[in-house]
Amino acid sequence: MSAYIVATYDITNPEGLEAYGPQVGPTLKPHNVEVLVAEHDSTAIEGNPAKSTVVLRFDDRDAAMAWYNSDAYQAIISLRTDNTEGSMVVVDGIPGSG
Repeated sequence: MSAYIVATYDITNPEGLEAYGPQVGPTLKPHNVEVLVAEHDSTAIEGNPAKSTVVLRFDDRDAAMAWYNSDAYQAIISLRTDNTEGSMVVVDGIPGSG
């Protein structure tokens, strides 16, 4: 069953975050990831969510965690966490949905 990593965050230091984008892509390639959403101007329709939203689809939860815990991603994670405020979760998809 597919699993998804969903990140929502506000950018606190745009200049510091600039290096993250070009470096995160290569960390995803070995993990069969589909980038479903990567939006820095999300429109809130309820509540007070962060402005940026990213949704990544993985083959399963183990694959999602393998990417997150990979040496390649851990080497650049501070580029995101030091320059944004927000959250990231991993969730399982609905059985039979992909």
